[in-house]
Amino acid sequence: MQKNDITNSIQMQKNMKSEQYGGDMNNRTQTFSLSEDRDREVRAIMNEVYNALTEKGYNPVNQLVGYLLSEDPTYITNYKNARSLIRRVERDELLNCLIRYYLGV
Repeated sequence: MQKNDITNSIQMQKNMKSEQYGGDMNNRTQTFSLSEDRDREVRAIMNEVYNALTEKGYNPVNQLVGYLLSEDPTYITNYKNARSLIRRVERDELLNCLIRYYLGV
């Protein structure tokens, strides 16, 4: 294989990858989105955890903030399986939902 053939082959591979990612790979911005179904699921989990914390006499906002900042599940009660529920959702998903709700978007 000649040098030009190798160079052309490499360029073709780069072009294919670039097309695959919708343009120049070096300028590509990674995007993140949640489906509406997942958003509803996260909201339902947050409501269940909130209610469990309230029923046990905790300040649910403070406990949820502690969990979000530290990712320490002991901030969430085991009552009504709340600790297990909250761990089904990644912190970035929780924050995404909270920020979108707060901003109304």
